[in-house]
Amino acid sequence: MTSAGSVGDSERLRLFCALRLPDSTLDRLERWQSEHLQKGRIVPREHLHVTLAFLGSRPSTELADIAGALGEAAGQAGEIVFSATRYRETRSVGMAVLEDETREGAQVAEALFDRLERLGVYEREDRPWLPHVTVLRFRSRPRLDPPVPDLGRFRPSDAAVYMSALRPTGAQYRVLESVPLGG
Repeated sequence: MTSAGSVGDSERLRLFCALRLPDSTLDRLERWQSEHLQKGRIVPREHLHVTLAFLGSRPSTELADIAGALGEAAGQAGEIVFSATRYRETRSVGMAVLEDETREGAQVAEALFDRLERLGVYEREDRPWLPHVTVLRFRSRPRLDPPVPDLGRFRPSDAAVYMSALRPTGAQYRVLESVPLGG
C-alpha cells in the first residue's frame, strides 16, 4: 500500500475507491475525448478512473480501515479485463461504459462493498455496479452520439482511495492510498 497524501485527524474527507487506468488507456481516452466530445467539460486525464464505491464525507480517522478494506478486496482479484462498449449520458455526466470481460472487476466491487458495509462506512446501492469511466460533465445534457472509444482490452493498473474536493471549477481528486491488484 502506498500513500500519496496526508491528512489531519479531525478532518472530514469526501472519499471514493476506484480502479486506476494504465497510461496507454488514458492516452486513447484523451484522444477520443478531444475528437468527439465538443460540448460540456471534459474530465481531465488525472481524474479518469473506474469508480468502485463512493463513500461521501467520512472522518479522516476511517481512512486506514477503508484503505485496508480496499487492499483486501483488490488483493484477491483475479485478472481484471475491461473494454469499452458504449457511450452513455446521465443528467450530469457522459461516460464510457465498460464490459467487465472476466467479471473480476465486479468481484472486487462486491468484496469491497461487503468489507465497507461491515466497517459501517458504506451502504450498497440498489442498482448493480456498472463499470464505467466518466469522461464528460455538463449542466444541460448535450445528447452526444460519439462512436465507442477504441480502448482495446485493458487491465487497471491498481486501485486507490481518492479524496474529492469540490471547487467552483469542478471536483479535484487526490489519491490518498493506492493498493496493488492481485491478478
